[in-house]
Amino acid sequence: MFNLVPETDDDWWEVEALYDLCFAPGREALSSYRLRDGVAPARGLSLVARDAEGILAGAIRYWPVRVGEYRALLLGPVAVHPTRQGEGLGAMLIRESLRRAARLGWSRVLLVGDLPYYGRFGFDRLEGVEMPPPTNPARVLGRALRPGAWTGVRGRVEKAA
Repeated sequence: MFNLVPETDDDWWEVEALYDLCFAPGREALSSYRLRDGVAPARGLSLVARDAEGILAGAIRYWPVRVGEYRALLLGPVAVHPTRQGEGLGAMLIRESLRRAARLGWSRVLLVGDLPYYGRFGFDRLEGVEMPPPTNPARVLGRALRPGAWTGVRGRVEKAA
């Protein structure tokens, strides 16, 4: 049993330590991090999962971005502590955060990831949406939270203004 709650400022460094544990050194050199630099994560959507004892088991963050004239959310990173992997927590974090994003009025979400994994959450490859290089275009995925939200959306992904 996990308690999913919005991340607070007090959670920040504990979540960063989890990301350091789960991802390769240099994770902050990835192109998606350039879109996050100096931008606050989307409050209410960046979630932490704690077990019954209050121990951090997983986390997910979202960042506001723009694609041309359109607002979007950049999902990531999402991580589950190695001792809690295989329990469905990552899927729980993704599904719950997407539900909250739709409820808060967001229309579209994008990420850089593997289609075989994220496809089960409704993500598809985005054509014409360009992440900063050197991102593999085949890994740029999106999900419409409202019907047709990605229709006609093209251009470079940039920091939210």
